[in-house]
Amino acid sequence: MLFQTPEFLLFIISVLLLYWGILRGRRQAQNIMLLVASYIFYGWWDWHFLGLIFFSTVVDYICGLYLDQRQGEQETEYLLDAAKRKRVLIVSLVCNLGLLGFFKYYNFFTESLASSVWVMFGYEFEPWFLDIAVPVGISFYTFQSLSYTIDIYRGKLRSRRSFLDFALFVAIFPQLVAGPIVRAKEMLPQIEKDRRFHLETAQEGLWLILWGLVKKVVIADNIAKVTDTLYNPDVFQLGSPLALAAAYAFTVQIYCDFSGYTDIARGTARLLGFELPLNFRLPFFAKNPSDLWERWHITLSSWLRDYLYISLGGKRKGASWTYFNLMATMVLGGLWHGANDNFITWGFYHGLVLVVYRVLALRGLRWPMENTAVVLFFRRLVMFHLWCIGCTIFRSTSSEHAFRIISDLFTFTAANETVMATSVAFERLAFFAGPLILFQLIQFRTNNLDVIFRWPWPIRGVIYAVLLIWMIIFGNFHGQEFYYFQF
Repeated sequence: MLFQTPEFLLFIISVLLLYWGILRGRRQAQNIMLLVASYIFYGWWDWHFLGLIFFSTVVDYICGLYLDQRQGEQETEYLLDAAKRKRVLIVSLVCNLGLLGFFKYYNFFTESLASSVWVMFGYEFEPWFLDIAVPVGISFYTFQSLSYTIDIYRGKLRSRRSFLDFALFVAIFPQLVAGPIVRAKEMLPQIEKDRRFHLETAQEGLWLILWGLVKKVVIADNIAKVTDTLYNPDVFQLGSPLALAAAYAFTVQIYCDFSGYTDIARGTARLLGFELPLNFRLPFFAKNPSDLWERWHITLSSWLRDYLYISLGGKRKGASWTYFNLMATMVLGGLWHGANDNFITWGFYHGLVLVVYRVLALRGLRWPMENTAVVLFFRRLVMFHLWCIGCTIFRSTSSEHAFRIISDLFTFTAANETVMATSVAFERLAFFAGPLILFQLIQFRTNNLDVIFRWPWPIRGVIYAVLLIWMIIFGNFHGQEFYYFQF
């Protein structure tokens, strides 16, 4: 069930009428209804996969209870010793990551094994591939559920006795399929308390939904027509102008598509009385790699930092281990996106960029007058283009395809027959991305993502009307999936 379809409109209207009408003020009943609605929402794609999310929920609920068994009047000592608690955590990790690995990576690693056997021994190994679909959102709800058991193991969270509340935390529908990745310590307290309807919060939610839909069905889906053409692997030479158009186009497309989903999810959650974490904070204005990962897919990058990078040792073991941990975290972050060599290359590339910037900073090599307006602009321009190269790797069908497009960026040539195509590509990009960049410049200059609510009602009304008209004329409502559904 896609956010931009009539089915979802009917679904959310029905949910809200029940939630704030018949069940208003009855938290337990609201939670039951939301859990049922979330399973309907998820089962809309393929009801067979409901068993997977329920299995993860049961495993982590039970593991959480065992991990948090305490004794003594003050309940300061765990009933299980450290070794047994670690084994319980391993059960949670194996069950969750095992399912994730099987469905997402079985065919990839089987093919890699077959290739390795052939290279090493000259023996042709016929792998057994599985013709199965990757469950929608499995990467997101797996990380979400794991945050619960890991935080309990680390003593940062108490286990919950209510299976209903925990099941709703894992499956709540607005962010179930493509995030943001919500942690138990952020979401469970909201589930456990009574919610009240606030008109101001509802208005903010409706604005997020409108803006998210515009970013998806108007900007992302129209620019996708450019990227689908330019990233066709049968096109062997683009030339610099078209390669640059391809890099710019997909960078804007993936941002609008993914952040559009997040905006709709956050807006829908606000209509239900929940607050989901911010997942994007003007990433085009990042001035260095660390700043980028504090602005792009924030909930994933912070999850990888807290549960993987720090677990590997972070920067506690010296510079060499820090660089290794950065590279390992980014490569595994690339692999999280899918079983394809271009995602691994993408992770390696961003790990390398992080390491290079860190090495330069440790050696005292800094930008001259780095905090002046001109230098800050240039730093952001450099970082934006480094990000565009990463997006090119991400969108390509393989590492070889990515390197071919990147090499085209630096050929500085363009065939005569591509001049018209280049003009069309940049015109489409300017028409659909221009308003986005203008609005984000205002947000950046005011340092306020919700700057629109500081403006008078007449101005806001005009903006709402213009966006609605723009969406009606240019919107793609044919049910094109969000890009991150495949992850």
